[in-house]
Amino acid sequence: MIRVTIDAVPLLVRSAGVKNYLYYWTRHLRQEAHGADAAHAFHIRLFPFLDEASWLNHEGSVANPLATWMRLGMLFLLNRFPNDITGWSDPDVDLFHTCKLLNPPRRAKLTATVHDLTCWLLPETHAPSNVAADKLFAERILQRADALIAVSEATRCDAVRILNLPPEKIRVIHHGIADPFFQVKPGDADVVRQRLGLARPYLLFVGTIEPRKNVDRLLNAWRDLSPSTRNEFDLVLAGPPGWAQSDTMARLRNPAPGVRYLGYVAEGDLPGLFAGATAFVYPSLYEGFGFPVAQAMAAGTPVITSCVSALPEIAGGAALLMDPLSEASLRDAMEEMLTSPSRRERSIELGRANAKRFTWEECARKSLRFFEEVVGRA
Repeated sequence: MIRVTIDAVPLLVRSAGVKNYLYYWTRHLRQEAHGADAAHAFHIRLFPFLDEASWLNHEGSVANPLATWMRLGMLFLLNRFPNDITGWSDPDVDLFHTCKLLNPPRRAKLTATVHDLTCWLLPETHAPSNVAADKLFAERILQRADALIAVSEATRCDAVRILNLPPEKIRVIHHGIADPFFQVKPGDADVVRQRLGLARPYLLFVGTIEPRKNVDRLLNAWRDLSPSTRNEFDLVLAGPPGWAQSDTMARLRNPAPGVRYLGYVAEGDLPGLFAGATAFVYPSLYEGFGFPVAQAMAAGTPVITSCVSALPEIAGGAALLMDPLSEASLRDAMEEMLTSPSRRERSIELGRANAKRFTWEECARKSLRFFEEVVGRA
């Protein structure tokens, strides 16, 4: 029996990609723990004393308010003062996979996931507190970990180059995409369009409104599209407000004609929202993986995205790539995709095939093999 404890603290706070990852990853790890591919049985526990989350809400905790604050308070104390409380409270753990905890059990093998290196490459797109926290995590955890998971080959290369981590220490294991994105039907899209009041064909963006997502350039490029294209389509943006985007949020709350801002859209409505779009656009300046790109492809939606970071790797040749620093490049890509049915059909076909690479079952199976190898090392 291999006993694995996973630090699932992001399930207690407002989060997007990392919370999505932990929610689906831990559920599928438990489902696959006794699978045929595992040489050993696994027992998967969640820290701090969490049960499996039964629902996913990026805007709130999976626990009730009192339980959430008690656990976050405990995390604060554990990180602030050197200790091995997790060692004696969980003495039989063989491997601890940490996310936020800076003082993990000393007797267990230590692993973590490297999601991206934006705090080093684009620090201006993050709050200073996030940059400081990521750099402390790298110093205290990534440098001393027995092994690491990177969510893409691009992220692995960045970690080796920027943090001087040994390449053999890092295993690339791509995220998965939830089944509803693969199973969405036209009727699901119709229901979501009606509920959200989306009467016209639309180009979709999904993501937190923060500097890294490049929303201002997207709005500028949309403004510069040909009048005939803007008269036929709306630009629909979905995602909660992030940090330091007051000017951008002002543009979204008082949008130009043809621009719709939906705010946060619940996880259950996202497959239908993607499937109902004529195309999806994601001009991010940097992504360690890029969940929305893979989700759109799984839902059968043509994708326009950036030619940087992990996005070409995840797009797998199925997306129309553009330069995220060039409004002209973004404008031309949107114009081409929206006005060319044949381009969209080709992108849909390639995208559906590409998205099949990303399943949570495969992610969980590879992760369990990774844990086996780490625990088995002398």
